[in-house]
Amino acid sequence: MSAQHLRQGDEPGPGPQLPLLHQVVYCSRAAREVDDSVVDRIVATARRTNPRQGITGLLVFGSGVFFQWLEGPRDHVTGLMARIKHDPRHDEVVMLSQSEEVRERLFPDWSMELVTPDQIREVLLDALANTEDEKNTESLNLLLQKIDSNGLGRLMREV
Repeated sequence: MSAQHLRQGDEPGPGPQLPLLHQVVYCSRAAREVDDSVVDRIVATARRTNPRQGITGLLVFGSGVFFQWLEGPRDHVTGLMARIKHDPRHDEVVMLSQSEEVRERLFPDWSMELVTPDQIREVLLDALANTEDEKNTESLNLLLQKIDSNGLGRLMREV
């Protein structure tokens, strides 16, 4: 799950300046006809289009549930979320977290990484161990708590 870091358009050059990033975390139930081949096409499309939009993130799919973290410029992330909410492959889109803040990218190398449910804890814990940004630390801890404390955690483990 490692990749070469491709600098996004909103990322600053060397120095302490950090970008203003809009972040969205949501989950949705996959429509009945969604299978692994459909998810593979979604990821392929995201990997092709997200870099042009400055969007990075990860997608978890298992047991008919999508769980996704998106980050990038506000207009591009909100535009993508509007398309997702109207996409017939998604039912019951539930927003878990939304914020906008000056911080480092949490997933700078992933235009869209597909993660299996059994890998999500490892991925989030790895991101937590590697971030130096206090806001990312808070977001990751909150996300791990949400996964552990509610139905989302049960859904993600029922693979």
